[in-house]
Amino acid sequence: MPDHPTALRSQALELSLLALPGAVPALRRRVRDHFGEPSLEVQLCVSELVTNVIDHVGEGTPVTVRVAGTDGGPTLVEVTDPDPRALPVLLYAAPVDESGRGLALLDALTLRWGVRQGADSKTVWCELSP
Repeated sequence: MPDHPTALRSQALELSLLALPGAVPALRRRVRDHFGEPSLEVQLCVSELVTNVIDHVGEGTPVTVRVAGTDGGPTLVEVTDPDPRALPVLLYAAPVDESGRGLALLDALTLRWGVRQGADSKTVWCELSP
């Protein structure tokens, strides 16, 4: 995947929270309140990325969620966690599988997505069309 875009953003929302199942609905509400009702895809991407942290890094992991958009331009969603080793893997779940659809859904909804690794963290990001 290519590096994430570096264009100047407006309307940014940045939140630090613990990745807990109960935090996900509240996070979706914060995104909706900040960006307005037509943000369903953004809400879904934020939910899936934080849920991946819960499932693959662990409940209670501190995360930073950033959502930035420009008028008429793409929206960038980023979720940063402190584990640079637990990288997301795009799976294609069978109809009977109970999990494994999050990144496939993200891949289908977004223009592109990727991972930026640091020495002590990683950021999974995706870009959505306007």
